[in-house]
Amino acid sequence: MTGEQSANAFASSGPIVLIGAGNMGGALLTGWLKNGVPGSSVVVVDPNPAEAMRKMIADAGASHVTEVPKSLTAGVLFIAVKPQLMDAVLPPFKPLVGQTTVVVSIAAGKTLSALETHLGEAAMVRAMPNTPAMVGRGVTGAFANARVSDRQRQLVQNLLKVSGPVEWVPAEADIDSVTAVSGSGPAYVFYLVECMAEAGRKLGLQADLAMRLARETVAGAGELLHQSPDDASRLRQNVTSPGGTTAAALAVLMAEDGMQPLFDAALEAARKRAQELAG
Repeated sequence: MTGEQSANAFASSGPIVLIGAGNMGGALLTGWLKNGVPGSSVVVVDPNPAEAMRKMIADAGASHVTEVPKSLTAGVLFIAVKPQLMDAVLPPFKPLVGQTTVVVSIAAGKTLSALETHLGEAAMVRAMPNTPAMVGRGVTGAFANARVSDRQRQLVQNLLKVSGPVEWVPAEADIDSVTAVSGSGPAYVFYLVECMAEAGRKLGLQADLAMRLARETVAGAGELLHQSPDDASRLRQNVTSPGGTTAAALAVLMAEDGMQPLFDAALEAARKRAQELAG
């Protein structure tokens, strides 16, 4: 893709206004600038971004302001603030939302109806990325309301996919399930590493060695899954010899009271909490 083609992929009716340049907002901004979004088309609203983020914004020729910009209609209003701050942060931004603006929120648990309370009726997308977006390996679930045009949907797709694949869901309620599976999912994987390392320690390995083995095993398995055309089930079968050590372990993990019912209960708890946060 040429520079001109890349810029066209992110063309909008007005500037991209990013509210919040913390971990997730900063990761997306980094991806935008690396993938051809012109810095001159980006306005970052954040009272106190990290020094490295300030430098990147300045080097890219983007604008940084600490308060709501005046006399401006956003092409994209991208909300990357913590859910508990949104009720206080969003109302002053309503004048930035025009007929051609698409609003994108990555705040967990905040419904499009809640956004409309502060910003009025508009084209809106509710998205749920996850923390591997910080290294360009995230995945995002997204839902668009009926006001989002095909052109706006493609623009949002281009903005979100700089951090990894984008999966669109047919109903807003599905975002709560996306949150349970992939939004919260990295924490489950990190905890798996902790559990494997602790089990290794109990088998007699030094704790730091057990942690290194568990960490690199999970990271390597994830990369193999990423690169392989085979699905997870096939990859599992490929490493499992009949009657071998892996089969012995899987007999425990795949038992009737093993991992599946535990994950069923865990993800249901996560989805229920997402629904509670949404009100």
